[in-house]
Amino acid sequence: MPQDFHLALLIHAHQPCGNFEHVLEKAYETSYLPFIEELEKHPGVHLGLHYSGPLLTWIEEHRPEYFARLKTLVQNGQVELVGGGFYEPILISIPPEDQREQIARLSAYLEKHFGRLPTGAWLAERVWEPQLPSALAASNIAYTLVDDIHFLSAGFEPEELFGAYLAEDRGQTVWLYPGQKALRYLVPFGKVEEVITWLREAANLHPGGVAAMGDDMEKFGVWPGTHEHCYTDGWLADFFTALEKNSDWLRVSTPGEYLAAHAPLGRADLPTASYTEMMEWVLPTRVRQRYHAVLKEFSARPEVLSFLRGGSWRGFFRKYPESNLLHKKMLRVSARLAAAPARRAGTKSVEDLLRARDLLLRAQCNDAYWHGIFGGIYAPHLRTDPWRNLIRAEAIADLHTPGALVARVELLDYDADGAGELLFTAPEYQALLKPSDGGTIAALDFRPAAATLVNSILRRPESYHTSLREAAGKPATGAVASIHEQTRVKEPGLERFLRYDRWPRHAFRVLLFDPARTHADYESLELQEDPGFAGGAFTIKSSGPHDAELFRADTLTLHGKNESAAVKVLLLKQYSFGASPKGCEVGCEITLRFKELPAEPFAVGIESIINMLAPAEPDRFFETQAGRENLRFSGKLPGPILRMEDGWQRVRVALHAPLSEEFWVAPIETVSESEEGFERVYQGSQILALWRPDFTTQKSWSARLVWRIEAF
Repeated sequence: MPQDFHLALLIHAHQPCGNFEHVLEKAYETSYLPFIEELEKHPGVHLGLHYSGPLLTWIEEHRPEYFARLKTLVQNGQVELVGGGFYEPILISIPPEDQREQIARLSAYLEKHFGRLPTGAWLAERVWEPQLPSALAASNIAYTLVDDIHFLSAGFEPEELFGAYLAEDRGQTVWLYPGQKALRYLVPFGKVEEVITWLREAANLHPGGVAAMGDDMEKFGVWPGTHEHCYTDGWLADFFTALEKNSDWLRVSTPGEYLAAHAPLGRADLPTASYTEMMEWVLPTRVRQRYHAVLKEFSARPEVLSFLRGGSWRGFFRKYPESNLLHKKMLRVSARLAAAPARRAGTKSVEDLLRARDLLLRAQCNDAYWHGIFGGIYAPHLRTDPWRNLIRAEAIADLHTPGALVARVELLDYDADGAGELLFTAPEYQALLKPSDGGTIAALDFRPAAATLVNSILRRPESYHTSLREAAGKPATGAVASIHEQTRVKEPGLERFLRYDRWPRHAFRVLLFDPARTHADYESLELQEDPGFAGGAFTIKSSGPHDAELFRADTLTLHGKNESAAVKVLLLKQYSFGASPKGCEVGCEITLRFKELPAEPFAVGIESIINMLAPAEPDRFFETQAGRENLRFSGKLPGPILRMEDGWQRVRVALHAPLSEEFWVAPIETVSESEEGFERVYQGSQILALWRPDFTTQKSWSARLVWRIEAF
């Protein structure tokens, strides 16, 4: 008698911390609810479901009836709820004690609400590293699922991927399912008959084996066109019906059911990997373009493709320094909380530190740390949520650490880039000063409002920008396809906004440039400022809890000028930090000193980068003589004072630039990929306080820019 062939489905549903309420509502109505409604009609279909903690808590609060339906499916044995990290972290990127707490929290939550402790774990973005078996085993996790490329990269043959294996680290083991990429693309984008044919062929070749697939529930209703495809046109109903009709040879099992009745096929010693698309997304743009061309060249030769892998997930820290900075802040806050003095149970300080732990774990939610078609490093609201949580958690750590409530400065390599930074901390603020990048401020936390004010992102070439340019003017097709195979735009003419920054979007950068340059040049990034003083390394002359002095001596050569016009310049930058009645002040005074008087005039600008998020909201604006201006405002405003306000974060910022001619203001907007297509995203404003000094009679000249930040 032939053995049954098994299909093990693990469907994953997740919404990131900080996502918009309307996004969760839409995802619930178009995907999460109809998926369960369809599953209830097909009791012969057993599968694993994973919901991340942020989504579960939202459903618990807003759609509690969903829990009752889900609990019935669990009690009937049709659904196995799968654990993982509560806030969906990339496990390999967080400290071991945080790994254990993330997993324990979701396990306890599932047991409390559904009566079962999970034995399996969903691995966020299927990011695998060889040390994970011991980490998972320490949290009582018996199995997880990765992709077939993980196995193929380790030398497995495709025909070996119809079973489960044991991965081991330091004597600790965990079962691994290899998820089949072919199924990921067939379900739900192929015809139902094609899926059944694929499964039947696999069953004939591997009797008693299992084909596993792990993928997003959002592809059943949230991805463009999939709600109509899966529910209106009935693809999911037809699929579940077909699975039940073929039950004479095909058993649709939960992952745990299959493992309980089968032995592992052997060891699986896997390399660092994620799914194929992720390992492509992480590559630097030019390398990614070449890699993609190679994949395309060998697309018909799977025996070659198994040898082709992109980069590892940690490469996002190199590709996006903004991600790296957020990650290092998270690690720092985790270490600060771990080092907090022990407190007696039941006291307010213990409650505060528990709340800080929760804020830290929330900040480990993976979406803001990377970017592909998914991933939110380009989404300001997703970047802001972990920053806000970390600001709050770090402030609590200071509150309960002796001596931490006084102003202080530390010299350290904060972002692990090999160069030292100055970190200024006080109850009202924290500022990270990078001497290696033009003596600029890379991050400025305003603690009374838990607001991170710089919070922008460098506009850089992305490989998909080529697709956008190619797609401009071409009509869109109506076919339903995987999100990885589409080019959609959310507004026409986006290619006009493809601009690329010379420098990271940090604050208090000094720009020295030809005075003939205009605001239009500034907005289009064509000032052609001197690169050494703008982005070169500065030397720390002195520093204290409230101030620092840096300098750079170099030759100033403006673009288009000959060498004889070059002049030696010493640029001093003096920072000051202090509290004010409703907040704090950050000041930067610059002094230019010349050995010889410059033969040619040049303009001086000190640049501010401020992101107050949603630019079109009426409670976020610039104050001008003509009234309030939208944050997407572009143009000139008179000096010496410029005011901004954010009613949501309840923050006011006033820029004071004494004797400045004017402020040049321009929005920073990226063009990035998202689930629904290419979109233009406001990443803050670049604001240049401008002076055009007369250097013909003075060998020393100074200017000052002060940020006055208030909570209200």
